[in-house]
Amino acid sequence: METIYWILIAAAFIIGFIGLVFPVIPSVLFIFGGILLYGFLFSFEPFNWVFWVIQVLLVVLLFVADYVANMIGVKKYGGSRAAIWGSTIGLLIGPFVIPGFGLLIGPFVGAILAEIVVHRTDLGTATKIGMGSLIGFISSVFAKAVIQLFMIGYFLLAVLR
Repeated sequence: METIYWILIAAAFIIGFIGLVFPVIPSVLFIFGGILLYGFLFSFEPFNWVFWVIQVLLVVLLFVADYVANMIGVKKYGGSRAAIWGSTIGLLIGPFVIPGFGLLIGPFVGAILAEIVVHRTDLGTATKIGMGSLIGFISSVFAKAVIQLFMIGYFLLAVLR
């Protein structure tokens, strides 16, 4: 039975990493869920208050990293709040409209369309802003992956002590 429990915990962590590239999957909830699953299936004993404080801070950092990376990418290339929203909407819709490449094309096109529609930006400038959105998204995925790896590593360290 213990093996099945570990498979379930590992599956939660794997789904968390899948959520990095499919934003409709709340990746951090699956990572945190895997930790809670361990507690319910085995024991919460290895997790002291310091562990929980660090994990919650990492969750907050994950959300901040996601937002900040996208914002910096768009703002650095001259985009507005509309481009950030367009990028976010494109990120959510893109994978469904264009399976496979929609994850990269969605935020790019969303930022471009938002800038053109809301601010009447020319196509060249809007394309540059779209590239900033894409760079921000890729940076965000990388930052979130590092944070999630740290969360799991800290979990394993606490459990295997």
